[in-house]
Amino acid sequence: MGSLLNVARWMDGAARWVGKTIGWIMLPLIFVIMFDVIMRKLDFTRLYFAEYTASSGVSVSTILQDLEWHFHGALLMLTFGFGYLANAHVRVDIFREMLARRRQAWVEFFGLIILGVPFLTLMIIYSFDLTWISYGQGEGSESLTGIGQRWFIKSMMVIGFGFAMLAVLATLFRLTGFLFGSARDQEEALDGLEIFADDHQALEAARLEAERLLRETEEQERALRERALQKEGR
Repeated sequence: MGSLLNVARWMDGAARWVGKTIGWIMLPLIFVIMFDVIMRKLDFTRLYFAEYTASSGVSVSTILQDLEWHFHGALLMLTFGFGYLANAHVRVDIFREMLARRRQAWVEFFGLIILGVPFLTLMIIYSFDLTWISYGQGEGSESLTGIGQRWFIKSMMVIGFGFAMLAVLATLFRLTGFLFGSARDQEEALDGLEIFADDHQALEAARLEAERLLRETEEQERALRERALQKEGR
């Protein structure tokens, strides 16, 4: 079980490193968007780049717009795995968040085996085929003056789903250690798991506190109404 958790630690580290590193692409993405907007709004830059496009046949605006979604696509795909490990993705939980931690682990365990791993396997296969076809056809931008080699940005799907698979497998291995391992394995696995909802006891305590405050508010309102009625009676 220890070797399984070591593999999980390596997979976790790889997915997190890629996610954190690719996050820096947000800076050039912001710069490109700002430059594109400013270039199209200011008269002298718009005229300058229009003349440049007419003389060179290269549309700077089209290239910038292609760069925007290229950066955004890479950022989106390559942070999937990190997002899952950090429990940053939206979970539509109705009953799971109220379950005990071990039952949450069972839900996650079967969810990954039945849905997570098969889905990501299909996505890796089909996105690889899509990238290979794009490379073989020499696919480029839909615009004649856009960025060519469309296969490169499509390969981000293969890489992104690949690192998402690493994240899922790392979580699956840790859940295995948590559910079936020794006390030491359970403790080690639990240290790396961030997939649990907030502690159900804390949620229950918050619910009871909210109900208490509601009752106090209702009692205060009732007391105020009684005082008002007493004053009217006098």
